Amino acid sequence: MNRSLPALRLRVPTHEDAPAWHRLFADPEVMEFHGGRPAALSVYEELTARQRRHDAELGFCLWTVLDESGEVLGFTGAQPWRPSWGPVGATEIGWRLGRAYWGKGYATAAARETLQRVRAAGVPEVVAMVRPGNARSIAVTRRLGMRPAETYPHPTLDEEALCFRLALDSPTADAA
Repeated sequence: MNRSLPALRLRVPTHEDAPAWHRLFADPEVMEFHGGRPAALSVYEELTARQRRHDAELGFCLWTVLDESGEVLGFTGAQPWRPSWGPVGATEIGWRLGRAYWGKGYATAAARETLQRVRAAGVPEVVAMVRPGNARSIAVTRRLGMRPAETYPHPTLDEEALCFRLALDSPTADAA
């Protein structure tokens, strides 16, 4: 089945997006694979500020995802992998949407736009780090043409973190 993807827009996060992200991600289901519990508003204030810096310095960031009416749905984008474990030095793509927007194609549509933007910024390859059991995110990596590459022992969880990779100069990346 090949359904059309929804229209959306990505923008560099504003200071006003921090409360929207905080509200959308206060849902424990949304946070199941991102620490398990909601984060404080200050976390999103720092995150949106960091993303504005990334955009200015790198030409990419975690962008705010908006639907056709301008409603904030969450974020998607890319940023340097920050932890000292895992694919150090890589550019990671990722997405997180409010629960009401799952299963509608928004994550795939936004991630495809992310691939175009990071390719235009000169990034040769991206990774996506996904926790085992996160079937929705694994499905998005597959729709993007990403392939399982390696696993890394998670430093605080009793599980391996899955790393998916995509070379942005590959024919598979062009199809995404």
